[in-house]
Amino acid sequence: MTDVTQPIADSETAQPQALRLHTWKLTLAYDGTDFSGWQIQPGEPTVQGELQAALRRVTGEAPLPQGSGRTDAGVHALGQVASFELAANIPAENLQLALNRTLPPAIRVLESRTVRSTFHARHSTMAKTYEYRVFRERICPPFLARYVYACAWPMDLDLLQRSARHFEGEHNFLSFAATDPDLNNRNRIAALGDEEDPESSSDPSSLVEPAPAGKQGAIRTIFSSTWEQRNSEHGEILVYRVRGNGFLHHMVRNLVGTMLDVGRGYRMLDEIPEILAARSRSAAGPTAPAQGLFLHSVEYGEQDLAEATE
Repeated sequence: MTDVTQPIADSETAQPQALRLHTWKLTLAYDGTDFSGWQIQPGEPTVQGELQAALRRVTGEAPLPQGSGRTDAGVHALGQVASFELAANIPAENLQLALNRTLPPAIRVLESRTVRSTFHARHSTMAKTYEYRVFRERICPPFLARYVYACAWPMDLDLLQRSARHFEGEHNFLSFAATDPDLNNRNRIAALGDEEDPESSSDPSSLVEPAPAGKQGAIRTIFSSTWEQRNSEHGEILVYRVRGNGFLHHMVRNLVGTMLDVGRGYRMLDEIPEILAARSRSAAGPTAPAQGLFLHSVEYGEQDLAEATE
């Protein structure tokens, strides 16, 4: 007979131990043509949504990956960074291989690694580099059309270079930020201090005119801003490369649209300081099409990228 005075077995009383979560950093490349941007949207294909679904299929967990920035529909990435937490104890190489087997072919994981728990793909960012590609020939091959802006106007490369240098340094870039009619929602987000550094973002928390969001407002520092000429088997391509500590919604595409106006003689070079000073989107040039824009790379401090310790 069982002694009912005996204590209940430990297995019945023990509390479940808290799972140890691992912080992951993924570097991604994707063709943004067929996606409605990075951020999850109901009923729309998005990069963030596809990555979350792939993580669920591989690990049984579904963390929401946080991107370094939220690219818009049609915008591509050569080095997007995402971070998230997983309880699964899986080797980094195995996670990369498994995700690439289940993700759509337009999204590839280039690198996966665990990092310190303090790492965050967006908050830890020190600098980003974007590229914008302009195809210069009269006829753009159809297999390039998804990745360039076809612009055959006569163009003065020297004027493009000189206009690009005007943007280096610290400036208020409000004239180059997207205008959004939903100011009330954006002002509400701004009051919470939730700025996303949203170059190419479709989310309503992006910076807009005339109410800057977040603590930085519209002030950004551009470390380098240059054009270069590349020759490909299909013809000449002009590439604008810009590196900075942050970018506003549509900022790179609006910079490109304005500089192309200068390069083709539609605007004067000395108008650029006036456009910056105006702090009005209507003062700047048109928004260049999405398909020419690439998030090239994201930079972090060595401490942020240190391996996780037990």
